[in-house]
Amino acid sequence: MWAIWIALGIVAYVLGTFPSAPLVAHAAGIDITKVGSGNPGASNITRALGWRKGVWVFVLDAAKGAIAAGIGLIADGRPLAYVLAACAILGHVFPAGRGFRGGKGVATGGGAFAVISPVVFPFLIVIWLVVSRLTKMAALASILAVASLPIGVALVGREAWEVPATIALCVLVMARHFGNIRRMVTAREHRI
Repeated sequence: MWAIWIALGIVAYVLGTFPSAPLVAHAAGIDITKVGSGNPGASNITRALGWRKGVWVFVLDAAKGAIAAGIGLIADGRPLAYVLAACAILGHVFPAGRGFRGGKGVATGGGAFAVISPVVFPFLIVIWLVVSRLTKMAALASILAVASLPIGVALVGREAWEVPATIALCVLVMARHFGNIRRMVTAREHRI
């Protein structure tokens, strides 16, 4: 069983490394790592190339997490879904083929939880949309949505182990937002 989990973990990591934002940006003739915040994610694509391309990147990045979590659910249930979600997020955040410099994992994690906890996911989207609309800060919207996720998982009555597992995945994504938090404190955060 462990051999299958490890093999699927590698597959999920590789899936997570799919360079959605760099490919969309390259097709438009820019290097997204040298524009705006330099982050290869949906928010920076939106700032640089408009919301339509930003939505494309969000959907592609979310698909990586959704596919990984879906494989886990089908292959061996919820524990493997969490493990493969983590592997896909790690692949997105630390892609070996791009010097371990990737995105922040919000869309990939969101896609995973659209599969793992589909009842909670729509509320996270609403939180993100409302906060980003009011503040024009994608990072703040992402932080609040990610922070709300374990609460949602607890409220829908999932098994007890899923709350700390969700928190662990959220910490992984939140760790990539320390720079954003510093910029918010000094009022220098990039706006949508």
